[in-house]
Amino acid sequence: MAPASRSTRVVITGFGAVTNLGFNATDTWAGMREGRSGISALEGEEFQKHWDKYSVKFGGQVKNWTPSSVEHREAKRLDRCSVLGLEAAAEAFKHSGLDLTKVDHERCGIIIGSGIGGIRTIEEGMWVLVDRGPDRLSPFTVPRLMPNATAGNISIKYGLKGPSSTHATACASSGHAMVDAYHTMQRGEADVMVVGGAEAACSPLCVGAFMTMKALSSRNDAPTRASRPFDVERDGFVLSEGAAMFILETEEHAKKRGATIYAEFLGGGISTDAGHITAPDPEGGGAARSMSIALKGTGLNTTDIDYVNAHGTSTPLGDKAEVAAVTRIFGDHARKSKGGKLMMSSTKSMHGHCLGASGAVELIACIHAVRDGIIAPTINLDNPEPDFDIDFVPNHARERRIRYAMNNTFGFGGHNVTLVVGKYA
Repeated sequence: MAPASRSTRVVITGFGAVTNLGFNATDTWAGMREGRSGISALEGEEFQKHWDKYSVKFGGQVKNWTPSSVEHREAKRLDRCSVLGLEAAAEAFKHSGLDLTKVDHERCGIIIGSGIGGIRTIEEGMWVLVDRGPDRLSPFTVPRLMPNATAGNISIKYGLKGPSSTHATACASSGHAMVDAYHTMQRGEADVMVVGGAEAACSPLCVGAFMTMKALSSRNDAPTRASRPFDVERDGFVLSEGAAMFILETEEHAKKRGATIYAEFLGGGISTDAGHITAPDPEGGGAARSMSIALKGTGLNTTDIDYVNAHGTSTPLGDKAEVAAVTRIFGDHARKSKGGKLMMSSTKSMHGHCLGASGAVELIACIHAVRDGIIAPTINLDNPEPDFDIDFVPNHARERRIRYAMNNTFGFGGHNVTLVVGKYA
């Protein structure tokens, strides 16, 4: 069925990314489509002081990358999180073809998601404080570490004076940002929104903290095979970094300037588990509610959804809860044994878990699914859990006509967000 009527249709006219699969959105998508892993051994002098005490020695770092849109001098004043975000935003603007000299800057806003923000600046500052004293701290420490620094720096660079905010809801952060931007445009407060997520959490503190929680995979002997959502041998997620940004426009604004429209953004659903600060609802109740709310808000039926990009982190509890939620909402449409047509894959099997930036990075796969009819695979899925009765598109991409795609992002604190994109027509 067609989506519910809206006063304002919101479309995607540009996107950009920096990930361990590629330094732009094109290469990132190519990595997903090819089923290539971006996971490797951790590098960096910052790890060396206690390297022998790390039981996890790999992650999804963005390696050998030099930003092309951020000058070296400027980058030194920014946390890596903001540099990643600025680079992705620059590509998104270029991809969109938006001429900023011809738009009302007061109707151009920005909403970014980041679960941790400037964690590298916090860590570096603490070492300086302990070793050299407070008077040796950089005067840029506070503007670098602020969670809203990425949004602030992008708005300054491009002169965006419309609605601006930052979401910090753990791994659901960029999902919340996308929904917030959509509602901002539905309220008539903006014609253009820059929205997405950025995270630079492959740091000693983050790796160590998630490691001591027993949340990370410990496959040091086979990093590329460590992230294996829905597989019986999954043993935790892989911590990664990256950024993805999108240009959202009202349909009227995009058509008036002759923009290429890549997909329609139909909004999403938000819910909270209210159960445990880190563990998901074991029955997937909160996740099911976010999907149900998304369907109701978009006016779609379960059978209208052809593809779900899963949160799929490769944790024993998380994957089980998500499968339970998807099966509850979609019924036989999701059950492979019943001839269900729904496909669900986890691109985290390739790029790992970018925390607050995950939803944005994964939305690239959803856009290409509806635009190009290609479903990115779940790699490393050698032995699916026998009671997971869903088509996870194992190991190889698949071609299929896709009308509507969902993206799930769930975060510590019980946050659940489901996004929906559709083929533009």
